[in-house]
Amino acid sequence: MHQPKLRIYCGPQQEGSVVRSNKPARDAVTLPLGEVFPLLADAVRNQRTWLSDFEDEEITIPSDLYEVILAYQHYRRPSA
Repeated sequence: MHQPKLRIYCGPQQEGSVVRSNKPARDAVTLPLGEVFPLLADAVRNQRTWLSDFEDEEITIPSDLYEVILAYQHYRRPSA
């Protein structure tokens, strides 16, 4: 009997949305934050365990985004 081959589904393919290189998997992939935010928000909301695998990973963000995140963090604290 013929065994079906399993494939990994990586979602719908969109032209030019992800920049990929021919280098090993540990290299960087550049894509718009708008593609990542909804997926990460859903993963956090649904408490996906794979998020803990990446807790110690470092990311690079623009300094203006960092400033906005710091301001948001400051103002979202509960008032005393």
